[in-house]
Amino acid sequence: MLPLVSLTLFLPLVGAVLILCLPKPATRTVHVIAIITAALTLIGALSMWFQGASGAGFSQVEELQWIPAIGAAYRVGVDGISLPLVLLSAVLFLVAVIYTSSLRERPRAYIALVLLLETASIGTFTALDGILFYVFFEVSLVSMYFMIAGWGHEDRQRAALMFFIYTLLGSLPLLLAILGLYLGSPEPTFDMRAWIENPPLEGAAAMWALIAMLITFAVKIPAVPLHTWLPAAHVQAPTVGSVILAGVMLKFGTYGLVRFALQMTPDAFREAGVVVLILGVVSALYGAFAALAQSDLKRLVAYTSVNHMGYVIVGVAVAALTLDPSVRTVALDGAVLQMFSHGLVTGALFLLVGMIQDRAHTREMGELGGLLKTVPMLGWTFVLAAFASLGLPGLAHFPAEFQIFLATLSASPAAVVVILGIAIIAGTFLKALRETFLGEPRQRWQSMPDLSAREWLAVGPLLVLTVGTGVAPSWVLGIIHRTTSALAL
Repeated sequence: MLPLVSLTLFLPLVGAVLILCLPKPATRTVHVIAIITAALTLIGALSMWFQGASGAGFSQVEELQWIPAIGAAYRVGVDGISLPLVLLSAVLFLVAVIYTSSLRERPRAYIALVLLLETASIGTFTALDGILFYVFFEVSLVSMYFMIAGWGHEDRQRAALMFFIYTLLGSLPLLLAILGLYLGSPEPTFDMRAWIENPPLEGAAAMWALIAMLITFAVKIPAVPLHTWLPAAHVQAPTVGSVILAGVMLKFGTYGLVRFALQMTPDAFREAGVVVLILGVVSALYGAFAALAQSDLKRLVAYTSVNHMGYVIVGVAVAALTLDPSVRTVALDGAVLQMFSHGLVTGALFLLVGMIQDRAHTREMGELGGLLKTVPMLGWTFVLAAFASLGLPGLAHFPAEFQIFLATLSASPAAVVVILGIAIIAGTFLKALRETFLGEPRQRWQSMPDLSAREWLAVGPLLVLTVGTGVAPSWVLGIIHRTTSALAL
C-alpha cells in the first residue's frame, strides 16, 4: 500500500526544492511547477479522504524509527479531526498558488516558501509524535515570517517581527508541556497516541501542562487578550499570506486545543473548562465588536476571524465541561466543522479583498462605493462570502455554529450570550456591503475590470465548497463524527 500520508506531506517540499534547484527558471515555469505540485498534493489529500478514518484511534498510520534512545519516531496518521484540516490545507494552498501565478517579484523564493509552508501545515495536522509536531509547528512560523517580511505591504517589517516574537515566545510553553508529558509517561515516549490513550499527568502537573498548552494555542488561535499580533499581520501580509494565515494556520491553535489539551489533559481541562469557556465567549464578542468598528476591509475580515475562532473555543470548552456524551459529540462536531468552514469562507473573503486592493489600491470602504455596478461578478461573489461569514442558513458556517450554540445551550445556558456575535457580524457585513458595493460608483472606478479567469479559478472552488458544506454538511460531518462520537464516550 502506498504511504499516502507521507507522499501528501512531502510532495510540496519536493516541489519547493525542485524550484530552488533549477538554474534560472522562467517565471512561468516556477508557477507551473507550483500548480502541478499543489494539485498532486490535493489528489493525495483526496485519496486519504476516500480511505477515511476509523472511529476510535488513528488510521493510515506510518511509523519509522527516528531517535530511538528517547522514544521519538517519525509517526504520522489521521483521524476524523485532522483529516478535514488536511483536505482544507490542500485546497487552500492550491487556490493560493493559482492566485499568485501573476506574481513577478522574486517568484522562486515566494513559491518555495508557500510550498514549504504547505508541508509544515499538513505535517502539523498529521504528526503523531510530540517532537515531530513541534518541528512542523515551528517551521510554519519561519515560513510565514519571511512571506510577510519579504512580500507584505508598507509596514511589513514591523508586522512580521511582531508575528514572529508573539508566536515564537508563545510556542515555548508547548515545548515545556511536551517535555512534561514525556517525563510523566510510564515508559518515556513522544508517541502522542500513548499520551491520548493513557494521559500521563494528573493533579497539579496536569494543570500546569494544560496552562502551558492554553498559552501557546491561545496565541495561535488567537484568543483575547493574546490576539494583538493578528490584525497587523493580516493587514501587512500579501493576499496569499492572509489566506493561509487565516484559513490554515489559525487552526493550529484550535486543533491543538482538541488534540493536546482536551485529549491529553482531560481532567485538568474539565476543571479549567469554565475559564476557557469565558475566554471563548469574550473572544467571540470582542472580535465581532472590533470588526464592526473597522473601516479597512482587510482588518474587518481579520477581526471576524477572532470572532469565529471564539466559537470554536466555546465548542471545545463545552465538550470538556459536559458529562453528557451526546452533547459532547455535538459540541466537537460543531467545533471541527467550524474550523473547516472558517478556512473556506475567510479564505474566499481575503482573496476578494486582495482583488479589490489590486484594482483600487485601497481597502478603505469610505473610498470605494458602487462597485456592484462596475464589477458585478466580484461584487456578488463578495456578497455570497459575506453572507456565509455572518452564518446565513444554507452556507458553511450555519451548521457548524448551530451545533456549537445547541451544545452550549444544553451544557452552559449562560454562555449562549455568545450568539450575540452573529447579530453583530451581520451588521458588520451589511455595513461593509453598503459602503463598498452599493450606491453610485465613483468616476475613478468606472473602468475597473471584473474577475479574470485566474481569479475565478482561485475563488470559485472555495465558494462552491462553502455552498456545498452549508447545504449538505454530512459529507464532512460523516468523517468528523466517526472520531468525535468515539471521543465523547
